[in-house]
Amino acid sequence: MKKLLTLMFALALSVSLSSFALAQDKMDHDKMDKKEDKMEKKEKKQHHKKEKKEKKDEMKKDDMKK
Repeated sequence: MKKLLTLMFALALSVSLSSFALAQDKMDHDKMDKKEDKMEKKEKKQHHKKEKKEKKDEMKKDDMKK
């Protein structure tokens, strides 16, 4: 009887620990996805700013030539 209880306790403990580990892993992936999304948005914003600046510089050059 003791062996059966010990086995059941060990099984319950291992299942609960593995579910906890899986939950932690899923949460880490969600955080990484959010970070990647933020980085993509930041890169797009910087690219857009760079394009605006280049257009502005071209316009200044054109105005100076006139």
